[in-house]
Amino acid sequence: MTPRYSLSQIVLHWAVAVLIPSQYWTGGSIERTHHAVHMGLSPDPWDVIQHHVHTYAGIIIGALMVARFSLRLIHRGALRQPAKSPVDRLARAMHFAFYAAVIAQAAMGFVASYFWFGIAPIHVLGSRIILALLALHIAAAAWHTLVWRDETVDRMIFPRRTPS
Repeated sequence: MTPRYSLSQIVLHWAVAVLIPSQYWTGGSIERTHHAVHMGLSPDPWDVIQHHVHTYAGIIIGALMVARFSLRLIHRGALRQPAKSPVDRLARAMHFAFYAAVIAQAAMGFVASYFWFGIAPIHVLGSRIILALLALHIAAAAWHTLVWRDETVDRMIFPRRTPS
């Protein structure tokens, strides 16, 4: 059986999974807020709140993903273990693509918020890439659960037991 994830890896995974939808729900407020300011108007207070939620949740997501990637390297030796099959290689590539896309997205959002708003169009493109990766990730989880009926999804729900 493939080893299970640690409790810290599971908590980080699900924390990011809970926070990422907030980015899509609040992302539109960024454009509305900036548009109002550029037109000399006061932005809607609810848009300002959403703008802050989007910014700070993005920073948190970036930090959580860096921690999650670090734990993956530490606990699973992800770069040292050879992939056993083409499916394993694909899964590894997808996970690394997810890490790279989400960490890059958080970094671009930070840059857009505090240094250079010109990167915003690439940040928007990144959100679409993450949505595509998310759809593939959910489809793969469903495939593992419903078709192959293996324990892949269980590994991300139930932490590994420590030896007694």
